[in-house]
Amino acid sequence: MSFISILLALLLEQARPLAQVNPVHNSIRNWIRWVLRNFDAGKPHHAWLAWWIAVVAPGVLVLAVHWLLIWSLGWIAAAVWSVAILYSTLGFRQFSHHFTEIRDALDAGDENQARQLLAQWMRMDASTLPRNEIVRHVIEHSVLSAHRYVFGVLAWYTVLAALGLGPVGAVVYRVSEYLGRYVNRPERPSSPPISAAMKANATQAWSAMDWLPARVTALGFAFVGSFEEAVDGWRQQEQNSPGDNDGVVLAATSGAINVKLSPQDRPGAGQTPQAVHLRAVVGLVWRNVVMWMVFLALISLAKLIT
Repeated sequence: MSFISILLALLLEQARPLAQVNPVHNSIRNWIRWVLRNFDAGKPHHAWLAWWIAVVAPGVLVLAVHWLLIWSLGWIAAAVWSVAILYSTLGFRQFSHHFTEIRDALDAGDENQARQLLAQWMRMDASTLPRNEIVRHVIEHSVLSAHRYVFGVLAWYTVLAALGLGPVGAVVYRVSEYLGRYVNRPERPSSPPISAAMKANATQAWSAMDWLPARVTALGFAFVGSFEEAVDGWRQQEQNSPGDNDGVVLAATSGAINVKLSPQDRPGAGQTPQAVHLRAVVGLVWRNVVMWMVFLALISLAKLIT
C-alpha cells in the first residue's frame, strides 16, 4: 500500500500541485500560532509541551482517521487517505518553479533577473553575487528543499507505515520542520511572542527528527551519483561539523555531482559551480526518486510473496 500511495501522490502532485497559499498549509500555520499563543509560557517544560501538542497532535488525528477508515471501510479507503496526506506533505512543485525560473534566466544570460529571483526565493541580498555564487546558492537551496519536501517525508512515512501507523510519519516530519522554521524566523508584530526556550527546543527537536532522513538522503545521492566522492565528502563533513544534517546532505551532493559547494570542502574537491551543474542536480534528484520507488516496489512485492 505504501508504494501505491506514494506513486499516486507523486503523480497527482506533478499533475496538479498545491498552490503556494492553500487551506492545508494555512491550517497548520494557524494551528501552530494557536499552540504557541496558549502554551509557550517561557519555561523549557512549557516549550516542550507546546512542541508535543503542535507536532504530535496532528499526527494522532491523522492516525485516528487512518485506523477508523481501515475498520469501517477497509484498506482502500485508508490508502486514499494516505494519498491525500502525502499529496499535502510532499512538494516537488513547492520549490521547483523557483529553480526553473532562475535556471532559465541564467541560460538566457540574464544574471540580473537570476539575482532578483534568487533574492525573492531565499529572502537574501543577491545584488552583488557573481554567476557561480548564484548557481551555488540555487543548488544548495534546491537540494535541501528536495530533502525536506520529498526524501525526508518519504523516509519517515515509510518507517512508520511499516509499523502500521499509516501516514503519521509524513505529518510529524513536515510539521516539525515547519515549526522549527517558524519559531526561528524574524518576529513580526502580528505574530505571538516566541520564547528562547521554544526556539531552542524546536530547533533541537527538528535536528533529532532530521538526523536519520538526512543520512538516508545522503546515502541515496551517493548511490545514484559518484559514490566514493559522495561518501568521502560526507565523512569529511561529519568530522568537521558533527550533527549538521544540512551539511551532510550538501556534502553528499557536492561529491555526487563533483561540484564545490562549501569552503570547507577538501582541496581539489569538485568544480566551481556552473549552470551545467543545475541539470546535474535535477538528474540526481530524479534518480533518487526512482531508486526510492524501486526499493518500495521490491518491499511490496516481498510482502505479497510471503
